[in-house]
Amino acid sequence: MIIAIDGPAASGKGTVARALAAHFRLPHLDTGLLYRAVGAEVLARGLDFSDVPAVARLAASLEVAGLDAEALRTGPVGEAASRVAAIPEVRQALIELQRSFAGQPGGAVLDGRDIGTVIAPEAEVKIFVTATPEARAARRYAELSARGEDVTPQSVLDDIIKRDQRDSSRSAAPLIQAADAVLIDNTALDKAASIARALEIVARRTGAV
Repeated sequence: MIIAIDGPAASGKGTVARALAAHFRLPHLDTGLLYRAVGAEVLARGLDFSDVPAVARLAASLEVAGLDAEALRTGPVGEAASRVAAIPEVRQALIELQRSFAGQPGGAVLDGRDIGTVIAPEAEVKIFVTATPEARAARRYAELSARGEDVTPQSVLDDIIKRDQRDSSRSAAPLIQAADAVLIDNTALDKAASIARALEIVARRTGAV
Protein backbone atom coordinates (compact mmCIF):
# COMPACT_ATOMS: atom_id res chain seq x y z
CA MET A 1 0.00 0.00 0.00
CA ILE A 2 1.43 3.36 -1.06
CA ILE A 3 0.13 6.42 0.76
CA ALA A 4 0.92 9.80 -0.80
CA ILE A 5 0.63 12.88 1.39
CA ASP A 6 1.05 16.26 -0.29
CA GLY A 7 0.64 19.84 0.84
CA PRO A 8 2.31 23.22 1.27
CA ALA A 9 4.90 24.20 3.86
CA ALA A 10 3.94 23.83 7.54
CA SER A 11 0.59 22.24 6.69
CA GLY A 12 1.13 19.30 9.03
CA LYS A 13 1.52 16.75 6.24
CA GLY A 14 4.66 15.33 7.85
CA THR A 15 2.88 14.80 11.16
CA VAL A 16 0.05 12.99 9.39
CA ALA A 17 2.46 10.92 7.31
CA ARG A 18 4.52 9.81 10.29
CA ALA A 19 1.37 8.82 12.19
CA LEU A 20 0.05 6.76 9.28
CA ALA A 21 3.43 5.08 8.80
CA ALA A 22 3.55 4.12 12.46
CA HIS A 23 -0.07 2.94 12.48
CA PHE A 24 0.29 0.72 9.42
CA ARG A 25 3.93 -0.20 10.12
CA LEU A 26 5.15 1.17 6.81
CA PRO A 27 8.45 2.91 6.03
CA HIS A 28 8.17 6.69 5.77
CA LEU A 29 10.04 9.20 3.66
CA ASP A 30 9.78 12.94 4.15
CA THR A 31 10.79 13.89 0.62
CA GLY A 32 11.17 17.51 1.63
CA LEU A 33 14.26 16.46 3.57
CA LEU A 34 15.90 15.49 0.29
CA TYR A 35 15.50 19.01 -1.06
CA ARG A 36 16.48 20.48 2.30
CA ALA A 37 19.65 18.38 2.27
CA VAL A 38 20.55 19.64 -1.20
CA GLY A 39 19.74 23.22 -0.19
CA ALA A 40 21.83 22.89 2.96
CA GLU A 41 24.80 21.68 0.92
CA VAL A 42 24.44 24.61 -1.48
CA LEU A 43 24.56 27.00 1.49
CA ALA A 44 27.42 25.15 3.20
CA ARG A 45 29.55 25.18 0.06
CA GLY A 46 28.72 28.76 -0.83
CA LEU A 47 27.44 27.78 -4.25
CA ASP A 48 25.29 29.99 -6.43
CA PHE A 49 21.74 28.67 -6.80
CA SER A 50 21.95 29.59 -10.49
CA ASP A 51 24.83 27.13 -10.98
CA VAL A 52 22.44 24.41 -12.09
CA PRO A 53 25.04 21.74 -13.04
CA ALA A 54 26.74 21.99 -9.63
CA VAL A 55 23.45 21.91 -7.69
CA ALA A 56 22.20 18.98 -9.79
CA ARG A 57 25.41 17.04 -9.05
CA LEU A 58 24.77 17.49 -5.33
CA ALA A 59 21.27 16.08 -5.78
CA ALA A 60 22.52 13.11 -7.80
CA SER A 61 24.99 12.14 -5.06
CA LEU A 62 22.48 12.39 -2.20
CA GLU A 63 21.77 9.37 0.01
CA VAL A 64 18.64 8.93 2.14
CA ALA A 65 20.47 7.22 4.99
CA GLY A 66 21.93 9.55 7.58
CA LEU A 67 19.87 12.66 6.87
CA ASP A 68 19.66 14.74 10.05
CA ALA A 69 16.02 15.84 10.07
CA GLU A 70 16.41 18.19 13.02
CA ALA A 71 19.41 20.01 11.58
CA LEU A 72 17.64 20.44 8.24
CA ARG A 73 14.56 22.17 9.65
CA THR A 74 15.96 25.68 10.07
CA GLY A 75 14.39 28.64 8.31
CA PRO A 76 17.31 29.36 5.92
CA VAL A 77 17.48 25.71 4.87
CA GLY A 78 13.74 25.69 4.20
CA GLU A 79 14.11 28.69 1.91
CA ALA A 80 17.07 27.05 0.16
CA ALA A 81 15.05 23.84 -0.28
CA SER A 82 12.27 25.73 -2.02
CA ARG A 83 14.81 27.31 -4.38
CA VAL A 84 16.54 24.08 -5.38
CA ALA A 85 13.18 22.30 -5.74
CA ALA A 86 12.33 24.74 -8.54
CA ILE A 87 15.29 23.45 -10.58
CA PRO A 88 14.09 20.73 -13.02
CA GLU A 89 17.50 19.03 -13.06
CA VAL A 90 17.43 18.66 -9.27
CA ARG A 91 13.93 17.21 -9.30
CA GLN A 92 14.88 14.74 -12.02
CA ALA A 93 17.93 13.62 -10.06
CA LEU A 94 15.77 12.82 -7.02
CA ILE A 95 12.76 11.26 -8.76
CA GLU A 96 14.13 7.72 -9.08
CA LEU A 97 15.32 7.70 -5.48
CA GLN A 98 11.80 8.57 -4.31
CA ARG A 99 10.10 6.14 -6.68
CA SER A 100 12.36 3.35 -5.53
CA PHE A 101 11.39 4.06 -1.91
CA ALA A 102 7.69 4.09 -2.80
CA GLY A 103 7.94 0.84 -4.73
CA GLN A 104 9.52 -1.30 -2.04
CA PRO A 105 7.70 -4.52 -1.06
CA GLY A 106 4.75 -3.84 1.22
CA GLY A 107 4.51 -0.18 0.26
CA ALA A 108 5.42 3.05 2.00
CA VAL A 109 4.20 6.46 3.12
CA LEU A 110 5.73 9.49 1.41
CA ASP A 111 5.03 13.14 2.01
CA GLY A 112 6.02 16.11 -0.10
CA ARG A 113 4.75 18.41 -2.82
CA ASP A 114 4.34 16.09 -5.82
CA ILE A 115 3.97 12.56 -4.45
CA GLY A 116 0.46 11.93 -5.73
CA THR A 117 1.01 13.69 -9.06
CA VAL A 118 4.56 12.76 -10.09
CA ILE A 119 6.35 10.34 -7.76
CA ALA A 120 3.59 7.80 -7.09
CA PRO A 121 0.52 8.60 -9.20
CA GLU A 122 -0.47 4.95 -8.73
CA ALA A 123 -0.75 5.35 -4.94
CA GLU A 124 -3.81 3.67 -3.43
CA VAL A 125 -4.33 6.59 -1.07
CA LYS A 126 -3.68 10.26 -1.86
CA ILE A 127 -4.25 12.98 0.71
CA PHE A 128 -3.68 16.72 0.29
CA VAL A 129 -3.14 18.45 3.63
CA THR A 130 -3.42 22.22 3.86
CA ALA A 131 -4.38 25.17 6.05
CA THR A 132 -4.52 28.93 5.66
CA PRO A 133 -1.17 30.71 5.31
CA GLU A 134 -1.78 32.43 8.64
CA ALA A 135 -2.39 29.14 10.47
CA ARG A 136 0.66 27.55 8.89
CA ALA A 137 2.83 30.56 9.67
CA ALA A 138 1.76 30.50 13.32
CA ARG A 139 2.78 26.85 13.59
CA ARG A 140 6.12 27.44 11.90
CA TYR A 141 6.81 30.51 14.04
CA ALA A 142 6.23 28.49 17.21
CA GLU A 143 8.55 25.76 15.93
CA LEU A 144 11.35 28.12 14.91
CA SER A 145 11.07 30.26 18.03
CA ALA A 146 11.35 27.15 20.20
CA ARG A 147 14.68 26.47 18.50
CA GLY A 148 15.86 29.96 19.31
CA GLU A 149 15.79 31.28 15.74
CA ASP A 150 15.52 35.04 15.33
CA VAL A 151 12.20 35.31 13.48
CA THR A 152 9.01 37.34 13.77
CA PRO A 153 5.43 36.26 13.01
CA GLN A 154 5.39 38.56 9.99
CA SER A 155 8.71 37.34 8.59
CA VAL A 156 7.53 33.74 8.84
CA LEU A 157 4.22 34.56 7.16
CA ASP A 158 6.07 36.41 4.37
CA ASP A 159 8.29 33.35 3.87
CA ILE A 160 5.30 30.99 3.77
CA ILE A 161 3.54 33.13 1.15
CA LYS A 162 6.73 33.39 -0.94
CA ARG A 163 7.32 29.64 -0.81
CA ASP A 164 3.69 28.91 -1.70
CA GLN A 165 3.98 31.12 -4.75
CA ARG A 166 7.28 29.56 -5.84
CA ASP A 167 6.11 25.98 -5.25
CA SER A 168 2.82 26.49 -7.09
CA SER A 169 4.21 28.36 -10.08
CA ARG A 170 7.39 26.42 -10.84
CA SER A 171 7.54 24.69 -14.22
CA ALA A 172 8.73 21.37 -12.80
CA ALA A 173 6.10 19.46 -10.80
CA PRO A 174 4.22 22.42 -9.33
CA LEU A 175 2.39 21.98 -6.04
CA ILE A 176 -1.17 21.00 -6.96
CA GLN A 177 -3.74 18.68 -5.48
CA ALA A 178 -4.04 15.44 -7.44
CA ALA A 179 -7.48 15.00 -8.99
CA ASP A 180 -8.09 11.86 -6.91
CA ALA A 181 -6.60 13.16 -3.65
CA VAL A 182 -8.78 13.76 -0.61
CA LEU A 183 -8.43 17.20 0.95
CA ILE A 184 -7.80 17.74 4.65
CA ASP A 185 -7.98 21.42 5.60
CA ASN A 186 -6.71 21.40 9.16
CA THR A 187 -6.89 25.15 9.80
CA ALA A 188 -9.33 24.46 12.64
CA LEU A 189 -8.15 20.93 13.47
CA ASP A 190 -5.61 19.86 16.06
CA LYS A 191 -3.05 17.14 15.41
CA ALA A 192 -5.19 14.30 16.73
CA ALA A 193 -8.18 15.31 14.62
CA SER A 194 -6.04 15.58 11.47
CA ILE A 195 -4.60 12.12 12.02
CA ALA A 196 -8.04 10.65 12.73
CA ARG A 197 -9.35 12.15 9.50
CA ALA A 198 -6.44 10.66 7.56
CA LEU A 199 -7.04 7.22 9.06
CA GLU A 200 -10.68 7.45 8.00
CA ILE A 201 -9.60 8.24 4.45
CA VAL A 202 -7.24 5.26 4.31
CA ALA A 203 -9.95 2.95 5.68
CA ARG A 204 -12.45 4.21 3.13
CA ARG A 205 -10.03 3.84 0.22
CA THR A 206 -8.42 0.51 1.13
CA GLY A 207 -10.35 -1.11 3.95
CA ALA A 208 -7.21 -1.04 6.11
CA VAL A 209 -7.76 -0.09 9.73
